[in-house]
Amino acid sequence: MRTRATVAALSGALALSALTVPAAQALDAPGARAAKAQLSPFTATSPAKAMADDAQGDTKITNVTVNGGKDIVVGTSLKKTYTVSVTATDPAGIYDGYAFLWHGTDLKDGVDGAMTPAVDHGTCKTVNATTATCSVTLVADPKSTVYGNILAGRWHVFASAVGKDGDYVTKDTYKSSWVKRASRLTTNASPEPVAKGKTVTVTGALTRANWDTDTYAGYTQQSVQLQFRKTGASSYSTVKTVTSDGHGNLKTTVKATADGTWRYAFAGTSTTSSVTSTGDFLDVK
Repeated sequence: MRTRATVAALSGALALSALTVPAAQALDAPGARAAKAQLSPFTATSPAKAMADDAQGDTKITNVTVNGGKDIVVGTSLKKTYTVSVTATDPAGIYDGYAFLWHGTDLKDGVDGAMTPAVDHGTCKTVNATTATCSVTLVADPKSTVYGNILAGRWHVFASAVGKDGDYVTKDTYKSSWVKRASRLTTNASPEPVAKGKTVTVTGALTRANWDTDTYAGYTQQSVQLQFRKTGASSYSTVKTVTSDGHGNLKTTVKATADGTWRYAFAGTSTTSSVTSTGDFLDVK
């Protein structure tokens, strides 16, 4: 495990090191020839990669969207592929946009995880003469980029854009995004069927992905809502809150009042995704 974590962290660091290589970048646009000599923050292969927090001219980033605004949720084996879109504006138009996610305290010296695109340029869609939205694809992989539980939580979003006239802007932390451990939840109401007024025992289990061991394990001491939907009703109502035990198990009792479906719902935390179990129908005689 230590070896895998070290290799993954090193790979992220190497990917980021390319950003510090100063080189001029020619742009295929009017006026770019005169400006290209000033583009030293950009690498030779990507005009939209730059040193952190730098700008030249009047290029502006107006919005960055990660995974459609939703958390990035990763289990123990399957890769999560998602898109980061950078919307930017420049009076001369937008030539390129670029983004990646990184985890740590400082982009230069304190990075312990990174998710970078496999390409050097964003795929840009023109909005109008001055604005474009450029997208890149990133991969969260439990075998490499999210190699341990230490990486669950808030990640920084690096974003940059370059205008057709050679102006540019880059931010090491334009915004934050959440990368979370996937969770699972079960529900079982018994006995089935049950006489009206009798006691119903509702059990379940809350587990979450462990990126250190690539397995699911109990999520302990977490508040989980027990919910009920009476047959014929359109929505669930929360009956009580149950706390998972030292193994992630859930257990509580209620009185049987009517036919309906029981389920548990977990709101999630800063490191773990929200989840709602499949409902368990209970026939009340």
